[in-house]
Amino acid sequence: MALASRYRVVPDLQMPSMSPRTERNRLTAEDWENGALDMIAEEGVGALAVEALARRLGVTKGSFYWHFRTREALLKAALARWEARDDHDLQNHIASIEEPRERLRELFHWVGREARPHRIYAAFLQALDLPPVTQVMSRVAQRRMEFLHQAYRQAGMSKVEALHRARLAYAAYVGFLQLSLVPELPRLSQEQFEAYVEHVITTLVPK
Repeated sequence: MALASRYRVVPDLQMPSMSPRTERNRLTAEDWENGALDMIAEEGVGALAVEALARRLGVTKGSFYWHFRTREALLKAALARWEARDDHDLQNHIASIEEPRERLRELFHWVGREARPHRIYAAFLQALDLPPVTQVMSRVAQRRMEFLHQAYRQAGMSKVEALHRARLAYAAYVGFLQLSLVPELPRLSQEQFEAYVEHVITTLVPK
């Protein structure tokens, strides 16, 4: 009987899967948050599920709970990470440019080069019925509008003109993302997209 018991434990000792402690040490909360943002970019907010994300990350669902209590907690953390990164990138890539027209041109070029943030933003636009998404999107939109308004003011526009132009520029961005969600519309090639960005710059950046 002792020999049989010894053989019964052999399969457990040989299992290749990680222990909960190993999985906890392998993946950080940041890993889960970035994984969630990748899933949201590809499949939308509604597709975010703990089990599906665990499979993508190559761990068990149980290891998720070392870092988050619920799927909603993960979504909020992912939103916070995306918002912080958006603000950091805006300040570090664009805000330090002194000449306002050049700052605006670089903003449009920078936005045009960043594909992943487009997909995440578009996914969040489709999930504005969720309060955590609405709150973050409202802050991000306000921050971007203020950035545009200040640049247009510094470029010589009046307060009202600058506000109108900022709204127009931001609406062009959001509208383009909305159009990209319509499957029946043809997709732009890279060359066509770059030409579109240049047209936006010519139209919206004051001379």
